[in-house]
Amino acid sequence: MSRAAPDTTIEARTRRSKAPGAGDRIAALLLLLGTLIAITWANLPFGATYEEFWGLELQISLGGIELQATLHQVVNDAIMTFFFFVVGLEVKHEFTVGELTDRSRAIVPVVAAIAGLILPALIFVAFASSTGDAHAWGVVISTDTAFLLGALALIGPKFPWRLRTFLLTLAVVDDIGALLAIGVFYNSGIEPLPLAIAAVLMVALALVRYLRAGRGLAYAVLGTALWIAVAQAGIHPTLAGVAVALLIPVYPPRRVDVERAAELTQAFRESPNPSYAAAVTRSLRDSLSINDRLQAAWSPYVSYLVLPVFALANAGVHLTPETLAAAVASPLTWGVVAGLVVGKLVGITGATAIVRAMGLGRLAPGLGMPRIAGGAALSGIGFTISLFIVGIALPDPEDQDLARVGVLAASVIAFLLGWGILAVADRMRPPMAVGLKLARPFDADRDHYRGRLDAPYEIVEYGDFECPFCSRATGSIDAVLAHFGDDVRWVWRHLPLEAVHPHAKEAAQAYEAAALQGDFLDMARTLFANQDALATDDLFRYAEDLGLDLDRFGADLRAPKVIRRVEDDQLDAEMMDLHSTPTFYVNGKRHKGPYDSATLIRALEAGGGAVEGAARPAARG
Repeated sequence: MSRAAPDTTIEARTRRSKAPGAGDRIAALLLLLGTLIAITWANLPFGATYEEFWGLELQISLGGIELQATLHQVVNDAIMTFFFFVVGLEVKHEFTVGELTDRSRAIVPVVAAIAGLILPALIFVAFASSTGDAHAWGVVISTDTAFLLGALALIGPKFPWRLRTFLLTLAVVDDIGALLAIGVFYNSGIEPLPLAIAAVLMVALALVRYLRAGRGLAYAVLGTALWIAVAQAGIHPTLAGVAVALLIPVYPPRRVDVERAAELTQAFRESPNPSYAAAVTRSLRDSLSINDRLQAAWSPYVSYLVLPVFALANAGVHLTPETLAAAVASPLTWGVVAGLVVGKLVGITGATAIVRAMGLGRLAPGLGMPRIAGGAALSGIGFTISLFIVGIALPDPEDQDLARVGVLAASVIAFLLGWGILAVADRMRPPMAVGLKLARPFDADRDHYRGRLDAPYEIVEYGDFECPFCSRATGSIDAVLAHFGDDVRWVWRHLPLEAVHPHAKEAAQAYEAAALQGDFLDMARTLFANQDALATDDLFRYAEDLGLDLDRFGADLRAPKVIRRVEDDQLDAEMMDLHSTPTFYVNGKRHKGPYDSATLIRALEAGGGAVEGAARPAARG
């Protein structure tokens, strides 16, 4: 048997180029750098130049129209629109195809986030009510996502991905609360006519998706007009970025588009020319939703440029002895610190414990309360939106400095507290990786498989008959089987992603119903070949084409034992925290990365075989 070539593919080089969390760390370090530069600049002997620089007037004249703003306003009102735009894209993605589509899993971070919004505000009001600044409660409600993820990456707990996903989901809801607070409570008075114009522009933006061409230009022009209308309406103009993002469509990759891209790529390989190259580029771009493409394009600019510039323009608090002494004695400063540090920790942890105890929701596998407490403490790092609201809610420069001191102090305390909780929790109860090993070994009496029963190599695939990537993976599996012959055993298990593939579960039941008549393999091939037609009538037509007994097929399709069979696979997948298809287990261990045939062959050979499977004979159906 020939040995596979070394792993020198583009995908492999990309995987090796960055360690997990590297982007989060870089973003957080740049944000921290902007903060330190701002504080240092504001406190040097020439510190007065900090305010003078950001107070510079910029003026644009076009005919009889004049636009005038300070450099600070340009950063906070214009450039930060891109930050809120990316936040809006993430919110739309999570609610449409992301974590928040799984309601039982999402309810825990959603409720925790709401508690993490309300309790900090109440604590702040209790502290600041005597100062006349209680209306600035919005300063303490938001978590800085960039700093939060960067802090988690710097701390580097083992197996952080489930906690990271929980915190990301929480941050999305947190951002929604902050955005609503800015729009509802921190506006300068609503002007009806510009607001009506903004509503018309939003309708036009919602219709852009139906244009055959020029959608990018249309979004840019209408988005700019919406920004102006929102500003004139008395609402903070950055919220126009959120509105545009929420009106941009998001959807999982569609099979027809993926197949079209593959066909054009093959045509280009056979006849390279500029026309095919342009067609391939367009096809690859169109196979992803506009939301996905914009997130990928804009997120680096926001993380590595917009947020550091914002920190540079807003974190320049004057840390003079007088300011620090006033901050130590200020209920405003202590309200900010207590709201962010205590409010986030108690609110998020307490709400999570209550929701779990009441059985209203569940945490992801491998995620326990000690880690939730550590993440809740880190959520007290309120920076970007906190400083943003400071400038809106507190007109007095001295009050602004006191609040900024509180935000900076709370962020440092929250980081140290979160680090300490995670370190102690992981030492007392070392975390275990979830889903790295196959939870249920191969069972010849139960599993459907191809290959020899006692084969030394094994691939277990968790798949979805409506997933285009599973369909494409069948070619890889065929190539692997051809390479190893009878020395590999391929096992299929069900993971229908019902949130995005409405026909996937019934298709899995059709597969099982066909298996009861000894024809699961032909049914699988038929289902993959007709992924766009998996309604009930289609399933019966395929059964008829395969020569199955239709009465028996119909009875088995809805039989409890068939439904349980599919749901048992789903429960196994849930226990291993699988949420995407196809997912492969190679020789009993979870496979990460590409699943082309060459990569799977290398993974099988690297594992050395010796997979223990059931040795008793059984029918393959």
